[in-house]
Parts: sequence; C-alpha cells; structure tokens
Amino acid sequence: MIAQLPPRAPAAHYPEFLEALKNSGFRGQISADYGTRTVLATDNSIYQRLPQAAVFPLDADDVARVATLMAETRFQAIKLTPRGGGTGTNGQSLTDGIVVDLSRHMNTILEINVEERWVRVQAGVVKDQLNAALKPYGLFFAPELSTSNRATVGGMINTDASGQGSCTYGKTRDHVLELHSVLLGGERLHSQPIDDAALEQACAAPGRIGEVYRMAREIQETQAELIETTFPKLNRCLTGYDLAHLRDEQGRFNLNSVLCGAEGSLGYVVEAKLNVLPIPKYAVLVNVRYSSFMDALRDANALMALKPLSIETVDSKVLMLAMQDIVWHSVAEYFPADPERPTLGINLVEFCGDEPAEVNARVQAFIDHLQSDTSVERLGHTLAEGAEAVTRVYTMRKRSVGLLGNVEGEVRPQPFVEDTAVPPEQLADYIAEFRALLDGYGLAYGMFGHVDAGVLHVRPALDMKDPAQAALVKPISDAVAALTKRYGGLLWGEHGKGLRSEYVPEYFGELYPALQRLKGAFDPYNQLNPGKICTPPDSAEGLTPVDGVTLRGDLDRSIDERVWQDFASAVYCNGNGACYNYDPNDAMCPSWKATRERQHSPKGRASLIREWLRLQGEANIDVLAAAQRKASWLKGLPARLRNSRARQQGQADFSHEVYDAMAGCLACKSCAGQCPIKVNVPDFRSRFLELYHGRYQRPLRDYLIGSLEFSIPYLAHAPGLYNAVMGSKWVGRLLADKVGMVDSPLISRFNFQATLTRCRVQVASVPALRELTPAQRERSIVLVQDAFTRYFETPLLAAFIELAHRLGHKVFLAPYSANGKPLHVQGFLGAFAKAAIRNATQLKTLAACGVPLVGLDPAMTLVYRQEYQKVDGLDGCPKVLLPQEWLIEVLPEQPAAKADTFRLMAHCTEKTNVPASTRQWEQVFARLGLKLVTEATGCCGMSGTYGHEARNQATSKTIFEQSWATKLDKQGEALATGYSCRSQVKRMTEKQLRHPLEVVLQYAQR
Repeated sequence: MIAQLPPRAPAAHYPEFLEALKNSGFRGQISADYGTRTVLATDNSIYQRLPQAAVFPLDADDVARVATLMAETRFQAIKLTPRGGGTGTNGQSLTDGIVVDLSRHMNTILEINVEERWVRVQAGVVKDQLNAALKPYGLFFAPELSTSNRATVGGMINTDASGQGSCTYGKTRDHVLELHSVLLGGERLHSQPIDDAALEQACAAPGRIGEVYRMAREIQETQAELIETTFPKLNRCLTGYDLAHLRDEQGRFNLNSVLCGAEGSLGYVVEAKLNVLPIPKYAVLVNVRYSSFMDALRDANALMALKPLSIETVDSKVLMLAMQDIVWHSVAEYFPADPERPTLGINLVEFCGDEPAEVNARVQAFIDHLQSDTSVERLGHTLAEGAEAVTRVYTMRKRSVGLLGNVEGEVRPQPFVEDTAVPPEQLADYIAEFRALLDGYGLAYGMFGHVDAGVLHVRPALDMKDPAQAALVKPISDAVAALTKRYGGLLWGEHGKGLRSEYVPEYFGELYPALQRLKGAFDPYNQLNPGKICTPPDSAEGLTPVDGVTLRGDLDRSIDERVWQDFASAVYCNGNGACYNYDPNDAMCPSWKATRERQHSPKGRASLIREWLRLQGEANIDVLAAAQRKASWLKGLPARLRNSRARQQGQADFSHEVYDAMAGCLACKSCAGQCPIKVNVPDFRSRFLELYHGRYQRPLRDYLIGSLEFSIPYLAHAPGLYNAVMGSKWVGRLLADKVGMVDSPLISRFNFQATLTRCRVQVASVPALRELTPAQRERSIVLVQDAFTRYFETPLLAAFIELAHRLGHKVFLAPYSANGKPLHVQGFLGAFAKAAIRNATQLKTLAACGVPLVGLDPAMTLVYRQEYQKVDGLDGCPKVLLPQEWLIEVLPEQPAAKADTFRLMAHCTEKTNVPASTRQWEQVFARLGLKLVTEATGCCGMSGTYGHEARNQATSKTIFEQSWATKLDKQGEALATGYSCRSQVKRMTEKQLRHPLEVVLQYAQR
C-alpha cells in the first residue's frame, strides 16, 4: 500500500500576499498547490528550488498588479522571479519565492509590419511560433537557439540569447527596437533608443522611471573609461547590465542594453518590438568530417576566413547519441559511416544568400579549399542543399543539448560550465587546456558549439547523486572561470549568469559597484530574482554561490537506488524541455499544447513522479514491494472505499495531484519516441495508476475500458441489439453522467465471413502452417487481429485480407486474443501481464513456422514490440509487422496509375516510435505510381479511449482543432493510419477517412 502524502504548504507570509493579489483584481491563475510548485522547481540546470507559489498573469495589467502589491512595505520580503520557457541551464527562473509565468497567457503576436520589417509580441511568444507567423512574408527573427521551439521571446531578451549564426546576426539585443516593462511599484517603462533631449525628459520623470534613467546616465558618463576597459571585445559581450552599449552607434541612449540579459532582476518585460530580417532564399550546408575533435576545432578557425554564415562543431559523443535517436533516420545520408576511419568530429559550415548561383560559387570555392589545403586531415564532406535539407541537419544539432543527457549509466554530462566564450582564434588552445583540466579530474565530457563565435558547450560527466562527484561542481567552476578569464573570455557567453553569478564581481572588478547602484535604482529591496547578477548596495543578501542552492542530485540520492533504476523512464528527465514544443503540428505531448499547464507535459509528469517516489521513500514505503504485494480485489475493497470517501471529503494527499496529471496523459507515446532522454510517460503512468488504485477505488469507467477487448467478441454476437442500446440517447446520458464515457463506437455489421470464404482464409495454427512448403511460406502471412479493426472497423480488416489475397498471398487469421493495451493504459498491470504472456506464447509458436506476422492498427501492433518486452516472466515477443513494413517487401512495381496526390496523416505512436514508417508508406504508394505526401500533424485528440472519456471531452476537442481540423480540407485526399484518428475525424466532422491500405487495394493490379 502506498502512503498518504500531505502536500507541503507555502511559507507563512506568502499566503497573505497571494490573498491580497487575488483581492486586487488579478485575473490570471494563482497556484500554491504542491504539484505546480514541484514542476516549477527545476529547469534545464542541475539545481532545484521549490517556489512558494506560481502566478500566471493574463496580461500586462495583471503583471502591474503583482508589481504594485510587492512594493508595499508589508510585502518587501516577497521575492518574485519571471519564467518563460523554463529551458535555462543556470537556474535563472528558479526561486524560493513566487514564479511569475508569462508564457501561459501572454503569448500573442500583436502586430507584423512587413514594410518596415518589425513585429510586436508579448513576452510569452515562442521563437519558432514567431518565425512560423513571419515565414509567409519572407521574414524571420534572427537569433537562433537550439531550444527555439519552446524558448520564449521574453526569455531570450532576459538572457540576451544567441546561438548559431550570431557572428552574422548578432544577439537578441541587436534586434530589440523597443521594450515595454513593468517596474517595481507597477510603473510602466517604454524603453527605446532616445536622443539627449528625450533623455533629459526621461531623467526628469517622477518616480522610479526617472530614478533609473538618472542612475544609468550617471554610470555611463562617469564610468565610461572603466566600461571600455572592462567589457571584452567579443561577439558575446557581457550579457546582462550591458553598460558598454548604453550609447548606440548613433549616440542615442538606450536603456534596453541593460534590460536585455538582466534575467528579470530589474523588471518584467511584457512586450517587445523586434527587428526582423528577410529569409535567405537559398542555403547550403557543408558537412565536414574529421578523425579527431581537435582537428575539427583547429580547422574551423581557418575556415572562418572563407566567410561562411556560421560554423557549428559537434564531437563524437553527440554524434553517437544522435545515431540512436529518432532524428538520425533523416540525416544519416550526410554522415556516411566508415568503420576503418570513424568520424570523431564534424563541422557544419553554412553558406546562404538570395542567388543560388552566387551561393554555389562560394560553396565551390570552399570545396576547392578543402581539397587543396592539407593543414588538417579531413575524412570527407557532404552537401545539404536547400532549406529543407539544411533544417534537417540543424535539427540533429539542436537536439545535442538533450542527447547529451541520454548517455548510459549514472554518470551523465552536466550543464554548469557549458557556455564559455573566448576569442575564436584562441578557442582550440583554450579547449585543449579545458580538456586537460577535466582530464585531471578523470572526467568524460561532451562538446558542441559555435566555433565561429568562440563558444563551445562543454559538459563534464558527473553522477550528481554521488556527493563526492557533486562536490566537484564548485572547484571545476572556479577553475574554468579563472581559465576563461585568463584567455580574455567570459564564463557566460550564451546562457546567462543565473546561479553562476558569484563570479560577476571578479569579472566586473571596479565596475561592480556601478552595477549594484543600477540594481538599487530598479529594485532597492532586492525582490526581483534576488541573488543573481548583482545585489543592491548594502543588501543583507549577497549573490547566491554556485554551491549555495539545492542540487537536484541532493534530493535524488534519497530515492532508493532500486526504485531509481526501476523508474528510469521518469527520473532521468534532465529538464531540457523538448516536450514544451509549441508547434501544434508536431506530435509531442498534445495534453501540454491543449492545456498550457506544465503538469500536463512529460517533464511535468516526470517531475511529479520523481518527487512522489522521493516522498514515498521518506514515508518508509517501498513502492517496488508494494507493487508486488497486491491484496485481492475483494480483500482490499473496504480500505479503498474508506480512502476514496476521505478524498471526496477533501483529504489532502499529494498523490491526488500526481493522479490528476497522469490521468490527463493520452498515452500516445510521442514522448517515448521524441524526447531526447526517452522519458516514457505511458510507462510510469501505468505503474503509478496501479499503485494509486491499490489505495483508492477505481471508477467504473476504468473497468469498462480495461475489459473492452474481452467483452466485445461476445457482444458482437448481437450487434443490432448492442448498437440499439448504445445508440439510444438515454443510455448515452447514463454513460456520460454515471460512467464517464461518451460517443461509444458501434459494432460493425459487415459480413466478415464472406471475405474469409472468398479469400480462402484459414485460422492460423501450427499444423496448418507447418504443412506449407518453403515457397508457400514466402507467399503467406499470419494476420494478427486487434479488437478495434476486427469489431468496430471490420470492412478495413476485410480490405487488408483482400489486398493480401490480390497480391497472391495466403492469409492465415491468428485466433483473436485480447492484446491488453487498454489494460496497460489504465494501470491493470497484473491483468496486462497475463494477456501479454498468453498472446506472446501463441505468437511465438506461430512465428516459429516461418510465416511473417502482420498487424493492422499501429497503436495495437506496436504494443508487441514495446510494452510486451518489459513484462516480467516473458522472454520477448516475435515482431509483428506494420502493414507498410510488409508491403514494402512484397508489393511489385506497377505502371503509373494516376496523378492524384494523397496526404498521409499518420498515427502519433507510429510516426514517433517507428520514424521510418511514414517514408515506407510513401514508398509503397510510389510502387503504384501514386504520390503520397506525409502531412505534418499533431495529435488527433482521441488516442485510444482518451477521447471517449467524458472528463477529457473538451481537451480532446481542443487538441483536434489545433492541428487535424486545419488539415482536412487541403487539396488531396487525406488518409489516416490509426483507428482512433479515423474515429475522431468522424466524431468531430462526420467525415470518413480511408486507410492507406484501401487506396493500395484500389490501385494494386490483380
């Protein structure tokens, strides 16, 4: 039995502030529940800080209400920290105060001015979201980030973000035209470059705005010489409080230079006007391979003289991890493997422009240089030509941050000295010393970065649960800070200062007091993201030291090692935030996209389960033993009823918050396929539900879903009666109100037996299969049935049989047996294991006869090669092929049939867990002379039975409307591979989509 876990309440004076905020007219959400606080306690760093609460402002007026209230004398001890995408690697958005999340609601693109090339956006707009809106106009927002699909513009401004291409395009501040910020006390600051007359007026303004302008002007005028000598002449400059650019090249005064990179320590950026640029019309990426990483580094410095847009470097560790990732199938052609001379480093060298001939001429000159220059040994090169190809390679490079967290074992690359910047011409020598430093500690590491800007991301590999290894963070940070300063570089070249701010006084030297005075003008009581960058003069609270904050590993080591390893699919989440992908046409985590609540993301759910496991251990509960020690259903019923009654009466238990997050998961497994760390929510969700329902009674709905595969063959004997009952309005209302199920599917009345007879289908049995000759086996298949296509979509199953028969194959129908997927989704793991063992045993005997096994529905078929493989006592399961995996082997080339173009809308589980599957369908259609284009889609919102649960109905509809609803009416017939997808489309639109098999059957020659 699991333990009841009382939630942890916020510190005493924070509830008073939250109550006052609520009474002030604040219109957004205020959350002090332990689940929200837990999810926001981590980012993409090694740190963990539990906030007291989180607020989600609806607009700038809400932000002003927060800022006004905290300036009151009674609330001067309140601390607040803004948060955008939560992807920072240095804890910038972590706090033990209140998180102000600007991403949930303040994410609107307000205006696009194409003629003048600028946009106005709210702080929560995601970088890729903005560029998707700009693309139709041929424009883009230039600063490039590896986290561009989830990083917010507000976060980019607050860290003065930059990345690939920065030598050409600069940093975020180079593209900021105007900012709208809310200052402490609620004053609204509209900052932009101003001339001296306007500066005089700004300095004369009353209140805090006048004070900050006067202080900034005084520092600029009195410390000019010191500023000139302190700020290094680097592409990256000193992010945060950038005094060197208070005066721009035209001599105008620009307060935005100190706001960009300030990490929310001076005020809240709520809106920005940004400069945008024309998209280059043509690009070529030259992918150069090397036998050593140092060769790649040294060559990059020389290659910069040829004036490419950018040079990105990746080491062998990242490459090896990429090869095991979903991304590799799309880029493998650009990195040919040679066992004799393995690639241990690559340079990605980009050339771009508007005229292909001009770009190609530059590329050819570059290739000529590669072929004639012998200063470095190169293994070869390939070209990725055009925007689509270049994007594919860069997608691999962008996943480097996450991929480094997916090495085997406990010792994993950690981000704490990963964005140093030195003069590019000294990078190779600097990295040689950096490597010697880490070698001296006996540490492995991974590297990648922007060598053209002198920035290399170096992540030392440590086991943060080992106190001795965690203790190395401080001495390594000290040594790297000193090494970087000696090379004339910066410790923080790209990812902000955050909880590495203790080195700021050393870097700024005599100029540091000026930073403190500026901070004091904005934030006299050190309430805004305190402890980072600098503190006000005479502040009782200093900068937070690197070793002065709880590390995630400090808490992780309290989890029993057996439990840690058993729940690896959750606890290894490193917070890279790939699951926060904004794109509605990407499959990753539909529940996050629909709710915008971080608990309903893989990272959020992983954080909750990790904390739940830790608290169970604190309560001396062995969850592994609890999972094995299951009481009989009847014996445990009284206790479950008592506990459930207590929950209804408001009993506090953190487990309920975890349950709510897990119940919102669609179990689509996109996270398992797309997360670089391979966080698998459906896996640990099922295990949690089993444990949770050992303490709390299950709803009737769960039993109906779990038993569906077992009951439907019996119900199918009277399809008319079943359909009449289920189709009646009163039964529908009863099911919705009392059971929690809606829109139940009806049993097909198709004459399946006629198809079996016409196609001479036999029941698959070992004797029947063994009678086949070798030649007959090659022309036979065993069709593995699933409940959904067999009983609800029988014509499709019949069409598959017809197709196989037309292609000259003998079809054997495997005896129907419940697959068990609904049991697994609902956490009936004991019953699922029994079903899996029974099924796998049967399939093994059939597979041993040498006839391929083929399934139809992807979600059901993939269970055999995924969930079945993890069942205790089951020694694997034979591979059951997807239809296209079989067809690509047996379908002959045929003359062109028709010029029609079809569009494939693939099932989430299929396309993210078997990334080659969509390409295989395209190849199958090409065999028939047909064109099939894979449509970029998110989730349909059904995902098995998720969309049929009343509690999910609104979210299911939202998910459908975000992506699928926008794609159905495009030119070309839409086809869908998933039963649940076709069901959702029919439910939402009354349209009936065909399966690709039906088109293949239509055109395949007899």
